Amino acid sequence: MQVFRGFPEQAKEACVLTIGNFDGLHRGHQALLKQLTDKAGALGVPAVVLTFEPHPREYFAPDKAPARLASLREKLQLLATSGVDRVHVCRFDARFSAQSASSFIEDVLVKGLAVRHLFIGDDFRFGAGRKGDFAMLQAAGRDFGFGVESMPTLAVAGERASSSAVRSALADGDLEHAAQLLGRPYSIAGRVVHGDKIGRQLGFPTLNIQLKHRRPPLSGVFAVSVEGLEGGRLAGVANVGVRPTATDAGRARLEVHLLNWSGDCYGAHPRIHFLLKIRDEMKFASLDELKTQIARDADTARDWFALNPNCLLG
Repeated sequence: MQVFRGFPEQAKEACVLTIGNFDGLHRGHQALLKQLTDKAGALGVPAVVLTFEPHPREYFAPDKAPARLASLREKLQLLATSGVDRVHVCRFDARFSAQSASSFIEDVLVKGLAVRHLFIGDDFRFGAGRKGDFAMLQAAGRDFGFGVESMPTLAVAGERASSSAVRSALADGDLEHAAQLLGRPYSIAGRVVHGDKIGRQLGFPTLNIQLKHRRPPLSGVFAVSVEGLEGGRLAGVANVGVRPTATDAGRARLEVHLLNWSGDCYGAHPRIHFLLKIRDEMKFASLDELKTQIARDADTARDWFALNPNCLLG
């Protein structure tokens, strides 16, 4: 899959296109991408995704923007597994947000990407003031010669599959429902970096996974599986949160204690799959109390994996 920043002034070939943020790539997104790749194959042109960085809601209201389900890197990895040929990452800034809907159609869709056929979600809006909609795209398609289809809502267990629904399930600790909406367990990938070694002092060394500036959509203590290290999928217990007993920094961290593995993996980029929420994060009176609770959490995770060994088969 090819990845480009922005889009060319003049396209060299036609494409089938879809547009969106695709945060988390849930089952609704997956159904849309299946239509995209099928249509591209039928027309003999590339399947192309146009997405935005940062998320428009992060640009307009950074303090109120929802937690991301996936980093840009993770999103691109998920798109690559969906059969997409090319992704254009458009920087969402003041200039882009001020572009009129008609200019977006002519400069981006027609000239820059040479759209042959366009798939969009049924709630898609675009252009300054969100004035562009499906009807406007249909009219433009008739004028410029491209097809337009709207992807109807996909319901999972009676609920609309959406990034908001996934965030809500994760915030509630309902990992099973989140997995239903995603079609897979929720996961976070990141580079292993050096931490403050408190876990090692307590007898429970951890992998410190770099979150950069992302605010995770879930918090607490979880049974997890870890892939990307030697030994296949590994069982572990993870803490996502601000670690109130160890520090008052207030910044979220992801730390994973592996139950049956040890080694030096700094610089590795594992993926952490969240399988069971054990408890909420809490503040303890001392590090000794924290150590005792971590031991209990590890035992809970071991017991769960003993009953669910298939979760480590990949």
